[in-house]
Amino acid sequence: MDAPLLALTRRRSGAPAGPSPETAAAENMRQLVQLRWIAVAGQTATILLVHFVLRVPLPVIEMLGIVLVLAFANLLGMIALPRHRVYDGEIMVALLLDMAALTLQLYFSGGATNPFISLYLLQVVLGAILLPYAAVAVLVAATALSYALLSLNYVPLALPGGLIADRADLFAVGQWIGFVMVASLLVLFITRISRNLHARDAHVADLRQHAAQEEGIVRMGLFASGAAHELGTPLGTLSVILADWRRMPAIIGDPELATEVEEMQAEVQRCKAIVSDILHSAGQPRGEAMESQAAGPFLDAVAEAWQVAYPQVPLAYAGAAEGAVIAVDAALRQAIWNLLDNAAEASPTGVRLSATIQDRMLAIAVCDWGDGFTPEALGQIGKLYQSTKGAGHGVGLFLATNVVRRLGGRLEASNRVGGGAEVRLLLPLARAER
Repeated sequence: MDAPLLALTRRRSGAPAGPSPETAAAENMRQLVQLRWIAVAGQTATILLVHFVLRVPLPVIEMLGIVLVLAFANLLGMIALPRHRVYDGEIMVALLLDMAALTLQLYFSGGATNPFISLYLLQVVLGAILLPYAAVAVLVAATALSYALLSLNYVPLALPGGLIADRADLFAVGQWIGFVMVASLLVLFITRISRNLHARDAHVADLRQHAAQEEGIVRMGLFASGAAHELGTPLGTLSVILADWRRMPAIIGDPELATEVEEMQAEVQRCKAIVSDILHSAGQPRGEAMESQAAGPFLDAVAEAWQVAYPQVPLAYAGAAEGAVIAVDAALRQAIWNLLDNAAEASPTGVRLSATIQDRMLAIAVCDWGDGFTPEALGQIGKLYQSTKGAGHGVGLFLATNVVRRLGGRLEASNRVGGGAEVRLLLPLARAER
């Protein structure tokens, strides 16, 4: 969002800065408040200049009274703005108020013959950008009616003799000044309002994307739960068969075969544990298993368990920052495990897991020495089934992205200088103890 032009309309500290539709509407109303302060200052300066310097007689008390009412309405708007949601009707009322004040000022200063009558276009154009068609039609009708009334009834200007030799020259100068004012204000405020509207649309699009990703996670969870139920029987059968094999004399007498059968049985037990975790997680409400844990012991356990499962891949584990405490659930462990699996696949010669504190966040980094990400892959990080491995892959990064987002953090991926890739999970600290 753009910063206010005037200090009188500065945003409160601690106010939400996200470009939501409600925030965008409040920002647009704030722009109108700024525009009204400019109108108050400009009208006051013009009235005083014309009456006391150019010696053109004006009903100063009435015209300055209108300015005072406009300023008072602006103060009320500033007080009410942070306290409630802004609706289209309020924006239309604000534009109609500005139009009424301008109509009264023009009535006391020449009506439709006043060169500043082109300022009506400012309210109409702003309304066309901010309001629905019905409200814009009301503004156009009010403008046309005001213009017609000012053409029939107004207080004419009594120009003193010798002000400018030709009366037409005076009005030509006024028309030029009015045109420059309208053009400048339109460019300034429409640009700022358009940025607010674009930020709002981007925020809505981001929410839709997150909703689609959440739907994908739910769909994957249903498929995973169904697959876990189906896998339970064959895994149990394999476990029984392997147990029988271990008691066979031919395998007992062959140490190499006995070792391979033992490894197979360990892998089956691991698959059964994964299936049990899936079924257990599927029966838990979202966030039920989340708790605060010290990052050090948590990562120690993850690194130790992963190294046991992949003893052939060297793991350089640097440990976590001392005293860091983060929110942890079962999905976070699986997310880090998936990143280590991806790194090991890209770099069988070794991977690295480290953790540091950066800007009140715990940065968990998984590095490899593989080929790194392609530019296209970096642009698709965190999207479902976006992977250079082919169809059906890319789930690990997608799940890790959503797990970290649910915990209030984010995922970052980059290529390392000298080769390899780095994926970082940035998690907010629950607290950092000395």
